[in-house]
Amino acid sequence: MNANRERTKFGKDKRRKHRHWLATVFYRDGERFARMYTNRTKAAAFAERQRKSPVVKFARVIQVS
Repeated sequence: MNANRERTKFGKDKRRKHRHWLATVFYRDGERFARMYTNRTKAAAFAERQRKSPVVKFARVIQVS
């Protein structure tokens, strides 16, 4: 992780009951697909499963809220 990046304020909000994770898959033909999860492990498992496909360029999971 880059030391110069600032931390987000997502961890500060104590009212939250769950977080939202966006799993995005980028395909070699330029298409992309995204799916929202409230469970980070499920989002990561989805991205990892998609990475195994030869038509996928890359897949990532980011926290959006």
